[in-house]
Amino acid sequence: MEAREEKGLQIAALSRINKTDKGYLVPSQTGKGLYLVNVGNEPACSCPDFEARHLPCKHIFAVEFTIRREERPDGTTIVTKTMRVTYGQNWPAYNMAQTHEQERFAELLRDLCEGISTPPQERRGRPSHPLSAVVFGAACKVYSTVSGRRAMTDLRELQAKGYMVKAPSYNSLFDYLENPALTPLLKSLIEESASPLRAVETDFAVDSTGFATTTYDRWFDHKWGKVRSEAKWVKAHLMCGVTTNIVTSVEVTPTETADAPQFAGLVQTTAHTFPIREVSADKAYSSRRNLQVVNALGGIAYIPFKNRTTGLGHSFDGLWSRMWHCYNFNRNDFLAHYHKRSNIESTNFMIKAKFGGSVRSKTPTAQVNEVLLKVLCHNICVLISSVYELGLEPTFWNNRAEPVVARQMAPMG
Repeated sequence: MEAREEKGLQIAALSRINKTDKGYLVPSQTGKGLYLVNVGNEPACSCPDFEARHLPCKHIFAVEFTIRREERPDGTTIVTKTMRVTYGQNWPAYNMAQTHEQERFAELLRDLCEGISTPPQERRGRPSHPLSAVVFGAACKVYSTVSGRRAMTDLRELQAKGYMVKAPSYNSLFDYLENPALTPLLKSLIEESASPLRAVETDFAVDSTGFATTTYDRWFDHKWGKVRSEAKWVKAHLMCGVTTNIVTSVEVTPTETADAPQFAGLVQTTAHTFPIREVSADKAYSSRRNLQVVNALGGIAYIPFKNRTTGLGHSFDGLWSRMWHCYNFNRNDFLAHYHKRSNIESTNFMIKAKFGGSVRSKTPTAQVNEVLLKVLCHNICVLISSVYELGLEPTFWNNRAEPVVARQMAPMG
């Protein structure tokens, strides 16, 4: 199956293809418009790819996967229409989770922040805010999706309800977000927030996504004789469970960072808490080392091979060769596992749709910490859904001798 066929299969599985009098309307994978497809003796599509090549494109393949024709010996034709797979929604549980999310969010976040101990203050002057209150306030600010100043009303209300002794000011929150020592703490909280689902998740997916910033790179374009600018992005590498969309590990890097080198760290961090049976990722993560990392942990990595890759040669080990043959000669079984990767796309969309696809912070360190807070808020929301859908009651720090996360951090000024 070539790349266009594979993408056509994804479109047929995940998108709604509508039949009209003029043909089939197939949505673009980028979400920008529809293409008109006609199938028959001479298939045609209105997309640029077909107009340039005059060969079947992914949209034509998507329609062909949706409609299968079988010719009988007597000359009659059987037309089989593949229905789009849909999944039922437990609406009573969903309604309960949504209508109680805000109050449960504060409760679970408070329980999670109780595992944070503040390092002793090594300087004179006014005492610093407890780290638990800072993280609680910063996460609530991100959850509210409003600016730091407008979030102060919510923080004062939470203080009045007893969730923290004193609400940090918005300036204090901004200062703490710019401290690089906060980054490992937030990663630890994300990993701990996923731990209540260790009995549920065994299959995982990996991918990266970008968050826009308000900072720009500017340069002088000598060819055109003018100054150009481009918005900077922050890149989040995520690993999630495919059952609940919980994020089990995360790494936030600059835009130009490659995907494949981040794979091993994400998998190994997840393995500290979860048993790993399968990991699916796209071709950007295809490497022998990544296959070996998952195999060493007792799992199988379903990562498609690039077009020019072969399973032959003395430089390839047995694992690489086995997965290459599975990919090429047992494609349907491979894709049945690989397409669990779609859940990481859903996870990325969930985070951006709920908490925004951009960050407000100006400095690189604060931007990284803000993205981590978005992921932390997403995990808590997933736990709230699990409370009502799975009957789960999350508890944190059960496997630690002492509830200390901040001991790895330097004292904050």
